[in-house]
Amino acid sequence: MTSSPKHPDTSRIDDIAQREADIMTTFVAPTTAPRTERTEPKAPATVSHTVYARPGTADSIVPLKTRYDNFIGGDWVKPVKGEYAEDLAPATGLPIAEFPRSTVGDIDLAVAAAKSAFRGWAATTTVDRAAVLIAIADRLQEHFEQIAVLESWENGKPVRETLGADIPLAIDHFRYFAAAIRTQEGSIKKLTNELVSYHFYEPIGVVAQIIPWNFPILMAAWKLAPAIAAGNTVVLKPASATPISILYVMELIQDLLPAGVINVINGSGSALGQPLVEHDDIGKVAFTGSTVTGREIMGYAQKNIIPTTMEFGGKSPNLFFDDVAREKDDYYVKAIEGFAMFAMNKGEICSCPSRALLQDGLIASGFLEDAIARVKKISVGNPLDTATEMGPQNSLDQLTKIGGYLKLGPEEGAKVLTGGARAEMSGDYAGGYFIEPTVFQGTNDMRVFQEEIFGPVVTVASFSDFDEAIEIANDTIYGLGSGVWSRDTDISFAAAQRIKAGRVWVNTYNQYPAGAGFGGYKQSGYGRETDQQTLNNYQEVKNVLDNHDPKPLGFFA
Repeated sequence: MTSSPKHPDTSRIDDIAQREADIMTTFVAPTTAPRTERTEPKAPATVSHTVYARPGTADSIVPLKTRYDNFIGGDWVKPVKGEYAEDLAPATGLPIAEFPRSTVGDIDLAVAAAKSAFRGWAATTTVDRAAVLIAIADRLQEHFEQIAVLESWENGKPVRETLGADIPLAIDHFRYFAAAIRTQEGSIKKLTNELVSYHFYEPIGVVAQIIPWNFPILMAAWKLAPAIAAGNTVVLKPASATPISILYVMELIQDLLPAGVINVINGSGSALGQPLVEHDDIGKVAFTGSTVTGREIMGYAQKNIIPTTMEFGGKSPNLFFDDVAREKDDYYVKAIEGFAMFAMNKGEICSCPSRALLQDGLIASGFLEDAIARVKKISVGNPLDTATEMGPQNSLDQLTKIGGYLKLGPEEGAKVLTGGARAEMSGDYAGGYFIEPTVFQGTNDMRVFQEEIFGPVVTVASFSDFDEAIEIANDTIYGLGSGVWSRDTDISFAAAQRIKAGRVWVNTYNQYPAGAGFGGYKQSGYGRETDQQTLNNYQEVKNVLDNHDPKPLGFFA
C-alpha cells in the first residue's frame, strides 16, 4: 500500500487562512484581448424551460423595494446611524437594493426587543408554537416561487436548485420542528420508592444566529425553526452578501409572529459579530461560516460563558470504488452525477464533494473520462433560466479567491482535466462572477486538495485499495461531509464507519432532509442541525429531584 503524503501544515488552520488570503491577491483579471464570446446556454429542444424576469423589474413575479430596513420588534426600523449599503447581483455585478449598515446601537435595539418578547413567547404552549411554525411553512409555500427566484438572483445559484431543493427544504424544516417540539418528551424516573427525578426542557432566552450567504433562506430555516419552536427569541444576522432575501421573507411572515420573536439586523459581520455575541442579554449563539471566523465567534462567546453551536468549512472526500463501473446502468449514471455534485450551488457548499478519490480501476475503465465528459456539459449562465446548471459565484471576493486557486493548481503540479478559467459571458452578464467547472488531477498533499476553495473545483486522486482510500479521505483538518460509492454493501458500510466526518452519504450526495442530523467533526465544527436533537441546542435541561419521604435525611435532625 502506498501511503498518502501528509500535508505539512494541515494542523494549523491559521496558516491555511493566511494562504487563502494570499491566494486572493494572485488572480489575474480576464484578458481584454479579442475572444469568441460565449453564448447563453440553451436547453435541448425537447426540454421545456422557464427564464424568469429579474426581481424588481416590471415583468418579474418578485416585487422589490429599492431600500430595506432592519426588522426589530415587529416593525421595520431604519439603522440608527442612517447608513445603507448596496446588495449586488452576482450575475451582473449590478445593485439589487439597499440594506442597512447597522452598528452597535441597532444590536441594542434588536436584543432589547427579543428580550422583551421572550417571557411571553416562552410561556406559550408547544401546541401554539407548533401552530405558528406550520403557519410560516404555509405562507412560504404560498410564495414559494417568488422566494426561489429572489434567492437565485441574489445568491447566483441556479433557480432550478432553489425551486427543487433550497426553498422546499426550508419549508419542510418549519413543518418538521413543529412536529418535533410537540413530540419531545422529558423524563421521569423513580430512583427509590420516595425519590423521583424529573427532567424538563426549557428555552434558553435570546439567541444570536449568524447565517452565511451560500444558503441564505435554508440556513435561516435550519436555525430559526428549532430556536423558536423551543421557545426562544432570536436576533438574526444575515450575511451582508445576501441580506435581501431573508428580509423579503420577513415581510411575508411578520403578521404570523408576536413582535420581537424574530429580529433581523443587517451589516458587516466584522462590525457586528463581536458586539452581538458579547451582548450581556444574549444567551446562546449559532453560527455557520468559515472555520477562521467561527473560532473568533467562539472566543467572543467565552465572555459570558454562553453555549454555542458551530458549523464550519470542509474538504469533503467522495470515494468511488472499482465496482461502480461493473455495469453501465442507472447506478453508473447516478455515480457520474455524484462526481459532478461538486458544481451544485457553484461549489459554495461547506460539504461540497471537492476531493474525488477514485480506485485505480475506475481510471483505467473510463469512468473518469465519462465523469469529465459530464462536467464539460454543465451549462453555465443566467441563474434565472431553469436550463442553467451553474450560475455565478456569489461575489467578486469569491471570484478572486477561486481564481487564485485556479492559478495555483497547475503551479503545484496539478493537471487541469477541464475548466480552469473564468467563464466569459456576453451582454451585462460579462460583469458577473462566472467560473468554469474545473477538475484538477493530482495528489492529496497539494494545497488545492487541502484548502477549502469554496467554488466549482474538484480535485481527483487515485487509490489502490480500501485502506489507502480511508487514509487519504481522513488526511484533512476537516470532517464535515463525505461520500462512498460502491455496489458492495460491505465496502460502503466499512467505509462509512472509518471515515471521520459528521455526514457520510452512501451512493448519493448533497441531500439534506429534515430528520438527518448534520454537523462536523474535527475543525468543521460541533453540534448538529436538521434533526430532533437540534432542539437540545436551544434548551436548558432542568432537573427536579422530588423527595416524598416525610422523614429527615438524618444529617442535622
